[in-house]
Amino acid sequence: MMSDKKRMLYVQTSGMDTPERLYAPFILSMTAVAMGMEASVYFLIKGITVLKKGEAEKVKIGAFPTLKEVMDQAIKAGVKLYACSQSCELLGMPKADLVSGVSVAGAATLNDLVLESDGVLYF
Repeated sequence: MMSDKKRMLYVQTSGMDTPERLYAPFILSMTAVAMGMEASVYFLIKGITVLKKGEAEKVKIGAFPTLKEVMDQAIKAGVKLYACSQSCELLGMPKADLVSGVSVAGAATLNDLVLESDGVLYF
């Protein structure tokens, strides 16, 4: 049975080379959960680079906590994180290199998430 909750999907294509773009999907998805919605973040292309073990700890901008701390808060809040399997293959990042709490999913999953969501934002 499908949930009656609104669903938000955030698609992250930006990677470690643009750290200022990495916080937004985590902050917005946690806000969506706090508003009673379901939230997912799908990482593809360079976006998957932030999911590599040890990388998110390197990002800290201004007074914000490290990106790893924000990512952990999002997972704890119930935000679902997906890494594009094709992007992982393209960039040579095996599942073992990804942080825990991330599901590897293909293009069909992204299409389904888009169709099932009430709103989609891209970063």
